[in-house]
Amino acid sequence: MSDDVPTTMRAVLASGDGGPEVLSLGEAPTPTPRAGEVLVKVTAAGLNRADVMQRKGFYPPPPGASEIIGLEVSGHIAAIGEGVTTWQVGEPCVALLAGGGYAEYAAVEAAQVIPPPPGVDLVTAAGVLEVAATVHSNARVANLNQGETFLVHGGAGGIGSFAIQYATALGCTVWTTAGSAGKLDFCRELGADLAVDYHDDWAAAFGEAGGADVVLDNQGARYLAANTGVLKPDGRLVVIGLQGGRKAELDLGALLRKRNHVIATSLRSRPADQKAEICAAVVETIWPMYADGRIKTAPTKTFAAAEATDAHAYFDSGDHRGKIVLTF
Repeated sequence: MSDDVPTTMRAVLASGDGGPEVLSLGEAPTPTPRAGEVLVKVTAAGLNRADVMQRKGFYPPPPGASEIIGLEVSGHIAAIGEGVTTWQVGEPCVALLAGGGYAEYAAVEAAQVIPPPPGVDLVTAAGVLEVAATVHSNARVANLNQGETFLVHGGAGGIGSFAIQYATALGCTVWTTAGSAGKLDFCRELGADLAVDYHDDWAAAFGEAGGADVVLDNQGARYLAANTGVLKPDGRLVVIGLQGGRKAELDLGALLRKRNHVIATSLRSRPADQKAEICAAVVETIWPMYADGRIKTAPTKTFAAAEATDAHAYFDSGDHRGKIVLTF
């Protein structure tokens, strides 16, 4: 590894499972890139719901991944592992990780590292890749098509604010839920055709509006019955999170009558070759949408890495819109 790369680095470490107070800035060994990997000197790291779930002890990293929290970073290439020919030291990049993002350096498969989106500064870019990869890959899993009705829950958050714009760009009718009048207005500004407060009977509202072809859900058990009830015939429910629990009853008869699909996916646990394919698809399909303005970056609130506790507390408060990033 280059003499310019220190043997130790600053990293946000967790003293155990729990609230934001378990996080603090400490020191950890700098990772060494293995064959096929690059080392990224981190400019900023995106904060995602998965990070909060890991902090609470509900979402451990996959085997072999770093125990340090963080699934996406932006920065510059600091070192190159054996066999990597696609990157040069010093080039700007964003990277999709299985862990290790809340640190000054992150080692990652070279195929999961891509150029930043056109016209987006590196700090803001730290909060783009994970949501783009999640939404785009799951829209493909659900076979979301132009003219269909798409429902995403939590439209004011990172996933939701991207998904609204993405589905609008595809030519879909877009519905969403959010928890306050201000957030509902924000979702409409992003392009949502129908936005309903999730404290109200959103399932009835969407059902009366005709139902959805595709639902992208982060709640899991809590919304399972309502989500499947909202689906049109041949509709698809894609579950990408379990904020509302893991287990619920499912009326298979109702699914049979409407020929519905229920799909559960996780980006973090996908094998490296699938992640590489998803990252390549983001460059090919999503980055042009940023370049021509069909998708705009969500509001981004920054915290210094030393303020990780405050960043997580702000996320937990539910007051945020768009993305939160930690800067190094």
